[in-house]
Amino acid sequence: MHKQQILIAGCGDVGSTLGLALQARGHNVFGLRRTINQLPAGIQGIAGDLADPASLQGRLPPCDILVYCAAASQHDEAGYRSAYLEGLRNVLDALAQPPRLLLFTSSSGVYHQADGSWVNEQSPTHPDRFSGQIMLQAEALALNSGIDATVVRFSGIYGPGRNQLINQVRSGIAAPAQPEHYSNRIHRDDCAGVLRHLIGLYLQGTPLEPLYLASDDVPAPLHEVSQWLAAAMGLEIHTTKLMRRGGSKRCSNALIRASGYHFIYPDYRAGYSALLRDMPAD
Repeated sequence: MHKQQILIAGCGDVGSTLGLALQARGHNVFGLRRTINQLPAGIQGIAGDLADPASLQGRLPPCDILVYCAAASQHDEAGYRSAYLEGLRNVLDALAQPPRLLLFTSSSGVYHQADGSWVNEQSPTHPDRFSGQIMLQAEALALNSGIDATVVRFSGIYGPGRNQLINQVRSGIAAPAQPEHYSNRIHRDDCAGVLRHLIGLYLQGTPLEPLYLASDDVPAPLHEVSQWLAAAMGLEIHTTKLMRRGGSKRCSNALIRASGYHFIYPDYRAGYSALLRDMPAD
């Protein structure tokens, strides 16, 4: 496999994990982010602000593959528009020549379904929140860019440093059994794993689909997950309250699995068990 020039724009937690895996396979990996001192050794840092076109002009190396995996630092409409839609446009405009492949990381938040039904890549998307609406606009920008592009919709990402649910359970709080609210998740390592897998397929000459939904094997009611965490930590739940986490739906990973990807953490039990094992004792 020939060494590729790979630019990861918005090279945070997922991007850095991906970058190290690609660098270990002999590729030249560049990480674009505002603070490059936080990049791990092996990823060549490029300091730039996705929202500031001037900070990108003349700074980006030629790349065979562009992975755009930004995360919004402001969770309002302006912040989402800046991170996902305008940021992608700014990076594409700043490249001297287009990459051969563009991977854009999106979100299962584009789905509006709230009745516990299954969704896949063909399911309708009519989000009523600005976050999902802007993400769909950014997906369209990627897919209509004239570049060979693939969108990956991640469900709720968890992993090292993403301990919101664990911390809630530690506080004795769990989701109620009713109304039943399905949740979907994917471990940070599987986010990077899916992207690395798709890059590998592409470099082998396997055509990619324009869209993949990436989530683990087991959509589960949030009540079930929080109760399991409490038992795993030997804690008692004393309060139940609704946790606002988007619509209640079940994300199918059949397409990404059919492409040959094997999940490192195929369900929440495997992923959270590993997290709890590695967390420092109080």
